[in-house]
Amino acid sequence: MENKPILVDKQDMIGLITLNRPEEMNTFNVPFAGKLNDALREMDQDDEIRVIVIQASGKHFSTGISLSEFKDKSHKDYRELIKLMDEHNHTIARMKKPVIASVKGYALANGAGLVFACDLAVAAEDAKFGTTAINVGLICLGPAVPMVRSLGRKKTLEMVLAGDIISAAEAEKLGLINKVVPPEELEASTMKLAAKLAKKSPLALQIGKTGIYGMSELPYHQSIDYMTELFASLCATEDAREGLTAFVEKRKPVWKGR
Repeated sequence: MENKPILVDKQDMIGLITLNRPEEMNTFNVPFAGKLNDALREMDQDDEIRVIVIQASGKHFSTGISLSEFKDKSHKDYRELIKLMDEHNHTIARMKKPVIASVKGYALANGAGLVFACDLAVAAEDAKFGTTAINVGLICLGPAVPMVRSLGRKKTLEMVLAGDIISAAEAEKLGLINKVVPPEELEASTMKLAAKLAKKSPLALQIGKTGIYGMSELPYHQSIDYMTELFASLCATEDAREGLTAFVEKRKPVWKGR
């Protein structure tokens, strides 16, 4: 496999991002984090891509930030480093297109955070998850942001403060991932989900993702009004009319993205 920290590819309408530091358990360093965010942003702007999958080479998804990054830095240096390590949380949430994590082996600390930041996640039965930085005197604060939106405060605190490792089945039960499959079915199951989404209206996917992220920051009644406005804007598009017409005519819709 190429000697680059992040590999990119396209299959049909699916963008593939591969974490490619297998000899280092796909740990984050500065080039890795920078290239990951670059790849995500570039795929979000690529009209040939409708869904993005993040997968990993080697045995493990990612075991967090490389310990070599925590050496001989000033407070200012650490602020800049951690900002970059956490940047995928911003990037994925701001993207128009859905991002799916395909998880095998260990997803720990910032690696777990990357999974939790993704819109959807499929994991092998033997995958393991943990916000484990506490065990080396650090703390998983970046990963806690998407976690608390899925788990609530108490369970997030338990996971972040205890640093325990949980199974894929437990992660699914908690709502941190969407689906658990046998290891040999991981790639096929992930691609099946991605292909299903890629056939949907790209405008509907975009508005759906934007609305669900946006409403989480709003009061209840304001959230309803916000969703009403987004839905109305979708209904007025050419693709919405095409979807309804194709359904009535019993044919596959032809999406134009407008």
